[in-house]
Amino acid sequence: MLKHLALLAALAAAPLAAQNHPAEQVSEKRLKGDVEKLVSFGTRHTLSSQDDPKRGIGAAVNWGLDEFRRIGAKCGGCLEVLPVGEVIPVDGRRIPTATLVRNAVAIQRGSERPNEVVIVQGHIDSRVSDPLDFTSDAPGANDDASGTALVLEAARVLSGSKYPTTIIYALLSGEEQGLYGGRILADWAAAQGYTVKAVLNNDIVGNSCGKDGYCEPKVVRVFSEGPRADLTEVLRAAATRFGGENDTPSRNLSRWVAGLAEKHPGEMQVRQIWRTDRMGRGGDQVPFLQKGFPAIRFTVGVEDYDHQHQDIRTDNGVFYGDTIDEMDFAYLAGVTKLNVRALDALARAPMPPALAADAAVRVDTGLKWRSVPGADSYLIVARRTDETFWRSATRGDSEAVFEPIPVPNASPAGVDFDLAAPLRGDDWMFGVTACAGDYCSPVSSAVPGGAFAPVGKE
Repeated sequence: MLKHLALLAALAAAPLAAQNHPAEQVSEKRLKGDVEKLVSFGTRHTLSSQDDPKRGIGAAVNWGLDEFRRIGAKCGGCLEVLPVGEVIPVDGRRIPTATLVRNAVAIQRGSERPNEVVIVQGHIDSRVSDPLDFTSDAPGANDDASGTALVLEAARVLSGSKYPTTIIYALLSGEEQGLYGGRILADWAAAQGYTVKAVLNNDIVGNSCGKDGYCEPKVVRVFSEGPRADLTEVLRAAATRFGGENDTPSRNLSRWVAGLAEKHPGEMQVRQIWRTDRMGRGGDQVPFLQKGFPAIRFTVGVEDYDHQHQDIRTDNGVFYGDTIDEMDFAYLAGVTKLNVRALDALARAPMPPALAADAAVRVDTGLKWRSVPGADSYLIVARRTDETFWRSATRGDSEAVFEPIPVPNASPAGVDFDLAAPLRGDDWMFGVTACAGDYCSPVSSAVPGGAFAPVGKE
């Protein structure tokens, strides 16, 4: 069953030769234009004006909704555009008065599995040094007009294609006041009954150099959680005892995105950061993780702290402020292309199946999973317990890479697979990916909490 295969490199799924891939349509000029427009609102603070037509969060969100509508009109109404929000009561911290928090959302419905969704998001609100200062200019060019522009550009270049899976584009408010927009959207997605395959959160994705002059123009960091945020005590105990600390759905999603980037060596590459977020900080992927949805955060390879969360000023000859002239739009275009490649592949690939392993008191490992809608084959992968990446022939390994398992076209979803891998489960971690033609899902690991579903819904 073991063969020297180069298949794992195809887990990230897109054929290399596609010159007409939507990612090639990403426009640096349009990205810059969107950031300029967002900066023109003066401040986009969550507590700023909701009804001023030119300044404040209300005007910015309305513009985002209108931009989604313009994009949808060009594809014959392929986007369903709506605000998703609620009034946040006084929280004693960063919401001093009851405040409406609105997200601008556009839905591109899948043609085969519309309840299976991939979400790409960035937050549209901004701030200065004082998180309660909603009157000072807060251009928020990099944090996070960059992520907002990325989402809009993704909608422009992907909306002309049809996908089996639904893509949701979201501009979130309330991030700087307590991740409220992310929580609202995560609650809404759960209320719709969506099966969330992946959430790509983009926050601060538009600069390539730090204040110390160190630059990384071709590297983006991708953050992913270790132990799941939604673990029960029983599942936490099982994951601790039998492994799984490094095999959450989000961690496997991060591996998958890194593998996709490697297929395009001249473009943006991924440095995986195996933390939920940066030290002492957070982002809108967190509310999705708390609900058990796979979610990762994209952030620049090196941050410039003089140009985020700062009043606009010059002190001792040093300029502070999140202004547009501090951005690198070629870098933003690179991160946007990577997101577009990921969205295109995820929207074509099936859901990763839930995988269970039985290796107790035996010299092989039993693997069981149920087929998923849209899959025509599966691929079993493995790695030793102290290795970080799934084994593949392209990394020089012929051991523990398995042949794909074809599924007859007539086989309905729900067919059970029960196979034995000729490796001792004590020494190996196992995973499985589901494929539809050339497009394969992220790996689902055979560990407690490894399924791409909220705990209790595997």
